[in-house]
Amino acid sequence: MARKKQPAEVPATGGAQGSDPISVLMEQLQSALVAASGDAVEDRVARYNALVALAAEHVNLPHPALGMQLVPVDTVQGNDYNPNKVAPPEMRLLQLSIAKDGMTMPVVVADDPESGNYTVVDGFHRTHVVKTVKTVKTVRDSLAGYMPVVKLNKSIQDRITSTVRHNMARGTHQVELSAKLVTALKKHNWTNERIGMELGMDPDEVLRLKQITGLAEAFADKEFSRAWQ
Repeated sequence: MARKKQPAEVPATGGAQGSDPISVLMEQLQSALVAASGDAVEDRVARYNALVALAAEHVNLPHPALGMQLVPVDTVQGNDYNPNKVAPPEMRLLQLSIAKDGMTMPVVVADDPESGNYTVVDGFHRTHVVKTVKTVKTVRDSLAGYMPVVKLNKSIQDRITSTVRHNMARGTHQVELSAKLVTALKKHNWTNERIGMELGMDPDEVLRLKQITGLAEAFADKEFSRAWQ
């Protein structure tokens, strides 16, 4: 007969274990959670999200990863501007990694007010694997239809720059598609200087992007021309 799972010990924050009010409450909470471990998954997910949000508020450090949440996987939608492409061998490796190791990184998302869903900022391919790749359908099942996400409060143009920064940090950002994003940012009336600052590019990099992609229209204001003559 399997032994009943016992609540894990929680170190006290002051004096002997259980001597301060918070430690006592945490011990009671752990016992209650163990007793409710057979509840419906949606109830357990709701508790998980509430506890993580409460802990993130308590620790009060300005990093979104500390407030990871679980959301229904079908509410997470890919964006139409992602410039990061994965070659077939790497994509198969990603599928295998998720199938063998599980989700080790949450997907970064932002609210989409128009649809009421979440738009992917970073993690497009992880989302694709979980949602659509039949060979690893068990990943979706093992997540009980939920996706671990980190939420950003971003406008559309700020989401684009966040995607670029995530991709560039991994060295996977493509020049041709970078140009399309720069054009999109220009349509939002971003100056060349702001684009360079937000994307971590110096003026020379922005100029090379213009020369490589032929974005004459996007750079028609020639904001940098005086410095480069």
